[in-house]
Amino acid sequence: MSERTTSSNWALGIVQALEMGGVDCRAIFAELGLDYEALNDPDARFPQDAMTRLWHRAVEVSGNPAIGLNMARVVRPASFHVVGYALMSSRTLKEGFARLVRYQRIIGEGADLSFRPTAKGYELILAIHGDRLPPARQSAEASLAYALAFCRWMTGRQIRPQEILFQGDPPADIGPFQQVFQAPLTFNASHYGVRFERADLEMPLPTANESLAQLHDAFAGDYLARFSGSRVTHQARQVLCRLLPQGEPKREVVAQSLHLSQRTLQRRLQDEGTSFQHLLDETRRELAEQYLAQPSLTLLEIAYLLGFADPSNFFRAFRRWFDCTPGEYRARL
Repeated sequence: MSERTTSSNWALGIVQALEMGGVDCRAIFAELGLDYEALNDPDARFPQDAMTRLWHRAVEVSGNPAIGLNMARVVRPASFHVVGYALMSSRTLKEGFARLVRYQRIIGEGADLSFRPTAKGYELILAIHGDRLPPARQSAEASLAYALAFCRWMTGRQIRPQEILFQGDPPADIGPFQQVFQAPLTFNASHYGVRFERADLEMPLPTANESLAQLHDAFAGDYLARFSGSRVTHQARQVLCRLLPQGEPKREVVAQSLHLSQRTLQRRLQDEGTSFQHLLDETRRELAEQYLAQPSLTLLEIAYLLGFADPSNFFRAFRRWFDCTPGEYRARL
């Protein structure tokens, strides 16, 4: 059965952060049946759920629910695998974030990133998914802390975001969060995210190098193609994106495109923790966000691009996804 995984590079960063907090990760790895030595193998990957158990165990052992914030202290490009170097060689952080979103799955399959312009700047949005276990909030907090620390390290500037968003209740002790982020904090938000000033993300990066960026793109693209090639979810999503403008894709058509029977497609999607209907819904939701950020597209055009024959079905689905109308969502953008 196919399970979500995390790269050894990111896992090593987590382990260093936890060990800084006094946690004996070697002992926990043994307890969880994980190979501690594999942290030094750049091609190794760890199951997502095992990393969730590691976070929970580390919080128990250390008694520190904010231990994920230690990730801000272990900044090194290699934690992001090849993606870290691709980000560094980008012309601006804005361009770097576009690469980070494109190659995110190399770092860890349990996270989805999106990046969008806002009225006053840009927002990096993070969604953490569990595999069979619900994700640990420390995982999301670590990712946000690391992303911001990495931006500060690359630019050599103490970037101060407009706002940091967290799902869930505020912690009992907010001090460590204020210290790491040095920005207004919002809890019980609809998603995890960092809102940046436009100037911070459009300023040229001192580490920019166009030829290196192209080299890293080629390497990351090749790695992702090999890595994703085995995932039916990834392949089916690409087929859905291609077919949606022609109307709602039928399962049998997607299965034929992938040279699979409907039953095999259904079984393999199930093995990867999803279903055809869920994948279709998720793909439409993600595309809806992207299309609404393009002012030239009308709401009617977007409904048809997403394969809805009746626009009222699009409006109903959108309200279910985002708890507002497409017009209200676009107005916020």
